[in-house]
Amino acid sequence: MDIKEDKELRWFDVEFVPEDYIFSKEERPQNLDIPVCDLIPVIDLAKAATSNGHTQSIEAVLTASQEFGLFQVINHGISEKTLNDAMSVVKEFFDMPSKDRTGIVPHMKNWIYTNSTDYAKDGVHLWRENLKHSCHPLEKSIPLWPHKPTRYQEVIAAYVVEIQKLSSRILEMICIGLGLDPEFFNDKSEVQLLSTNFYPPCPDPTLTLGILAHQDPSLITLLYQGNSTGLQVLKDGEWINVGAIPNAFVVNIGNQLEIISNGKLKSIKHRVVNSMHETRRSIATFVNPSPDSIIEPAKTLVNELEPIRYKASRYKEYVHRNKAFGDYTVALQNAVHSES
Repeated sequence: MDIKEDKELRWFDVEFVPEDYIFSKEERPQNLDIPVCDLIPVIDLAKAATSNGHTQSIEAVLTASQEFGLFQVINHGISEKTLNDAMSVVKEFFDMPSKDRTGIVPHMKNWIYTNSTDYAKDGVHLWRENLKHSCHPLEKSIPLWPHKPTRYQEVIAAYVVEIQKLSSRILEMICIGLGLDPEFFNDKSEVQLLSTNFYPPCPDPTLTLGILAHQDPSLITLLYQGNSTGLQVLKDGEWINVGAIPNAFVVNIGNQLEIISNGKLKSIKHRVVNSMHETRRSIATFVNPSPDSIIEPAKTLVNELEPIRYKASRYKEYVHRNKAFGDYTVALQNAVHSES
């Protein structure tokens, strides 16, 4: 492995992809150069606030959730400063010098940091670093988040507060579209988990992956990806690229919402591919049911023509059974339980 000479060497400062980062041919991305799909709906929430735009926006959200399993929202009410501050402090976290990074270890009280040495599948590493922590209840969670950078807790707390407002608004639109009570999710959802990712440039992105193909175990996931590309979704058996719109959020439909909608909405497989020249940073917030919630198809969506398609399950049991958060599922769920 040829490593560039530098005082601050990082695991990705290499000229060639190390063998234990190379995925099998079946897993590798095949279509890095395909254009961005321009059919994925972009919902303008400013227009949705008007009487004329409300119905159209809800219809667009439902159509996107059925066809693609995701959509993007713009003019969502979260200030550019809040977004920039959050992404800036995430950059600071992953850019900390090695003397600070050596103090970052998995399985701390309320957060988990993983670097590229964690195995993804069959002894192969992902080309990324990741930080996850619980966010609910927010006031009790904040003091247990990373203490470096020093402004991390303040900045990310402000970000999560805004995500809570936005996620409630989006879930209300989805409820109206499905014919459910607009307040259906008021006591069934919480911004429970935040996951930030750092994907450095890769010598050969055709050999690696940032995140393996997966579905989210959430109700919805709100993803802020700045201006960086790399997100792909599986549509009709083909991987398509999702564009990066400045200040927009990608909203993913999670498994739990697919269940509650009795399959009307689709939780879609997605992954992240790497770039040779660009660094990608992203912030994903998972809006989940509370751990003890019973998740089942909404009764008003089940009838003779639409028979029930999913068995009822307690959310925490679903998470453990499916190992929904990977190797650290138990640690993350314990953090959520201890703070609830």
